[in-house]
Amino acid sequence: MSVNGVGILAAIIIGGLAGWLAEKFMSSEMGLLMNIVLGIIGAVVLNFILAAFGMAYAGWLAYLIIGFIGACLLIAAGRAVRR
Repeated sequence: MSVNGVGILAAIIIGGLAGWLAEKFMSSEMGLLMNIVLGIIGAVVLNFILAAFGMAYAGWLAYLIIGFIGACLLIAAGRAVRR
């Protein structure tokens, strides 16, 4: 079973890395589990948005970039809701 060309274990590792990068970029303090969740959910959400525009990606580098951007968007949305 794979997620956009990467395996499940790789998706968790890459999602965690993407979430951690987003946490540092957005100056947010979250734990390891939240980093993994944000990275994976961010990648899935942004993949859905890109698919709606007819764009697709595959591979670990694209998953990392999309996860990072998606996690940054989720952090920004969370901050907007809290205010």
